[in-house]
Amino acid sequence: MNKTSLSFAALRTRQKRANRVHSKYMAARALFTNQISSRLAVVGKHHRMARNDSSTVPIDSAFDRQSTASLQESFFGSMRLPSALDSGFEEALRHVLSNPGSMVRPRMVLRVAAAYGVDAEAAHNVAFALEYFHTASLIFDDLPCMDNALERRGVACVHVEYGESSAILSALALINRAYALVWRAVASCPAQSRHEVMDYIEKRLGVDGLLNGQSLDLHYSSLPHTQETTERIALGKTVSLIRLTLVLPAMLGGAPAREIQLLERIAACWGLGYQIIDDLKDVLQSETETGKTAARDETLDRPNIAGAIGICGAVERLERLMRIGDRTLRHLLVHRPGLAFLSKLRSDLEGELRQVTDCALRDPYREGGVGGAADLARETSTKEQP
Repeated sequence: MNKTSLSFAALRTRQKRANRVHSKYMAARALFTNQISSRLAVVGKHHRMARNDSSTVPIDSAFDRQSTASLQESFFGSMRLPSALDSGFEEALRHVLSNPGSMVRPRMVLRVAAAYGVDAEAAHNVAFALEYFHTASLIFDDLPCMDNALERRGVACVHVEYGESSAILSALALINRAYALVWRAVASCPAQSRHEVMDYIEKRLGVDGLLNGQSLDLHYSSLPHTQETTERIALGKTVSLIRLTLVLPAMLGGAPAREIQLLERIAACWGLGYQIIDDLKDVLQSETETGKTAARDETLDRPNIAGAIGICGAVERLERLMRIGDRTLRHLLVHRPGLAFLSKLRSDLEGELRQVTDCALRDPYREGGVGGAADLARETSTKEQP
């Protein structure tokens, strides 16, 4: 077989791969479309229950009206910058605070807190404390000794602009401020609940959660590159913060144990789901599309579910997680109709999957795309052997 024949054979194989991903995804999208009407009917029923049940704490509409811009302004303003601050340190902090994320976590915290009747000031403190914890984790994650990333949220990483030492100090400043804000919120809850809440925060952020997940991530090259290992790392790194986002405000509001359990399950499903989306973006999208350094997982031999079980396997896993999350959310809404807004966040997750898959299918042969050589070889060897 000559080189031309080999080239056409490779192209045909890549096209089959792209078509297979497209077929599986379109089937999932059709299933979602058929199910969405019934889910919306259930959500509407729960909204009516919330309006008619005087014992249910209504969602404060003032929280919902806060625009992303105002939340980003609060993200900057909730961190104090003393006048005597070292100029280099101040510039690094301003760089971090001036480039916030989408404010999904603060908005979610505020709405969960509202559903459980948490004091508005306490909810605000928790919302931005968790966003500071999250941002600090990204600063550490981007450092040369870890992922050695160059861009985050479409701008240069803080260590690139101001050096590693300033980046580390900025992350520590965010963590210190976050704990201060959290303690203000915890101080307002019943005394018997304070230790439980603080223990939960330590578990999710400490050696049992985020830190262990980060360490496993760094040593992934020496671990089995399996779905189990990859998801174990994601449960530590990604899911820990999402659990805090959903569970912490509920705990502050005195949520029953059953509701906490359901929120934990939803956080696990959606947290792993968002990690799968992020992994697919790393494989399928460019830096321009993601706003951060692309293809880092393969370069650094870091966990990526699409790398561990293939792109089709990752899409199928995400679909299963969404189905489990859907069932859990339905059970939760029976107990707490005020959390019906979570249905929108679930739809956003499906939308993210649609966006990243459609984007890849528009150009399936580009480097790193659905037909990327490394991915093709990996999935051919694991899925297409007789």
